[in-house]
Amino acid sequence: MMSPNFHLSLAPLLCLLFLSLLLSPPSYSTSLSHFDEDIPLSRPLLSPFPPPPYKNNTSCDHPITSSGTNNGWKEEILQMAKREEAVKWVKEARRSIHENPELAYEEIKTSQLVRDRLDEIGVGYRYPLARTGVVATIGTGRPPIVALRADMDALPIQELVEWKYKSKVEGKMHACGHDAHVAMLLGAARILKTRENLLKGTVKLLFQPAEEAGIGAKRMIEDGALEGVEAIFAAHVSSQEQSSIIGSRHGPLLAGCGFFKAIIQVSNPDSTKAGTILAASTVVISLQNLVSREADPLDSQVVSVGMINATDQHGLLPDEVVLGGTFRAFSNNSFYQLRQRIEEVIVAQSRVYGCEASVDFFEDESFYPPTVNDKLMYEHVKNAAVDLLGPENYNEAPPVMGSEDFTFYSQVLPSAFFYIGVRNESAGSIHQGHSPYFMIDEGVLPVGAAVHAAIAERYLAENKRAGS
Repeated sequence: MMSPNFHLSLAPLLCLLFLSLLLSPPSYSTSLSHFDEDIPLSRPLLSPFPPPPYKNNTSCDHPITSSGTNNGWKEEILQMAKREEAVKWVKEARRSIHENPELAYEEIKTSQLVRDRLDEIGVGYRYPLARTGVVATIGTGRPPIVALRADMDALPIQELVEWKYKSKVEGKMHACGHDAHVAMLLGAARILKTRENLLKGTVKLLFQPAEEAGIGAKRMIEDGALEGVEAIFAAHVSSQEQSSIIGSRHGPLLAGCGFFKAIIQVSNPDSTKAGTILAASTVVISLQNLVSREADPLDSQVVSVGMINATDQHGLLPDEVVLGGTFRAFSNNSFYQLRQRIEEVIVAQSRVYGCEASVDFFEDESFYPPTVNDKLMYEHVKNAAVDLLGPENYNEAPPVMGSEDFTFYSQVLPSAFFYIGVRNESAGSIHQGHSPYFMIDEGVLPVGAAVHAAIAERYLAENKRAGS
C-alpha cells in the first residue's frame, strides 16, 4: 500500500469541499440485501474477465436435505480428524509454516512442506503451477471432479505475538491464517486418502500461492488447475466467529475490490491557466458523488481516495499531481461500472482545468471482482457442516467488504466460500486478520480438516456417475 506525504494548497480544496457538502450532502446505505439485480446501464461494462460459462444460481427452491451416503460417514471422518496422531500431524504442519512465512510467489519452503506431506501419505500431485502452487489428486481419477483450495502466502507484517512458534522471518507473518488453511487441507488430504476406496470420483486439492497480492488464483486457472473440475470450495478462518463455527451465505459474500492511481498533468506546460491542484481537488469531490449521487442505495459501494502527492514547494504550481485510492462493490455490474465511472470522472474533471489524466487500475496485480456463492454449492456446504457438527455450529454469515481472489474460481465454476470460526479469548484468538497480534485457536484445525473432507466426499457421492 502507498503511504504518501500530502503536499497541497488547502484553500481551494476546502472551499470546494464545503460547496459540495452544501449542494449535495452525502447519503449512506448499510443495506446489503439487494446485490444481484440486473442494473440497466447506459454504457457497456468494462470487464477484463470472460463471463462465467454457467448461470450463477442464487435463487433456487432446492430443499436442504440429508446426504444419501452412509450415516456412519460423519462419525468416521470426525474420529479420523481428531485422533491424537492426526491432530499432532496437522498442528506440526501449521506451526512449521507459521515459523517460516513467505510472501506471494515466494512460497518455496511452504510448497516443499506440502509436497513432503503429500509424499508421506502417498498422494500424487502436479508441481509447479503458478510458480509455487501444487495440485494434489485423490480418488478414482474419473468424474465427477471436485476441488478444495487453500492459499499459502504470508503478509509483510512484523509478528508481535510472543509464543513458541513465532515467525522467524523479520517483517513477515502469517497474519491472515493461510498457514491454518494449508494445514487443514493437508489434514483433509490425509482423511480422504484413507477413505479413497469410498470416493465416487476425484478430489483435487489446490495449494495456491499469492492470494494477498499477485492474483494467484487466476494464475492457477491459467496453468490448468481446474481441468475437469465441476465445482470448487474454500474456507477462511474468522476471528469474528467462535471456534469451530462454520459460516457462509448464498449470493454475494465478499465485495469486489480494486485500486486506482491517477496522474494529472498540465496539457500545456506554458499555460498559466492550467491547475493540477484544482483539478485534483475537484476529482476527489466528484469521486465521492459516484456513491452518494449515482449508486443504488440498496447496492453498497465505496470509493476512497487515500493518497495525493503534488509538490513540497509552497510557491510553485505543480505540473503534476498523483492521487490514488480504492473502490469496492458487491455486485459485478456495480463493480465494473464503478471502475468505468472513476476513469471517466478523473479524465473529464482534469480537462476542465486544462489538464490531462491517465488512470491505472492495476488489473494484473490487485483487481478482485465480488465473490458470489452459488446457491446449490452454498447449500451443499451448509448440509455437510450441519450434518457433521450439528445445527448449533452453523451460522448464516453477513456479507463483508473484504475481498478474496477465490472470486476468479467462482467466475468460471459453481463454488462456495465459507468461514471457520477461530475466536477463543483464552487462546488469544481475538484479533482480526492483518493484525500483528493475529492468532488462531489450533483446536479448530481438525474440525477444518473434517469439514473439508466431508464437503468433498459428500459432493462426489451426490453427483456420482455410472461406473464411478
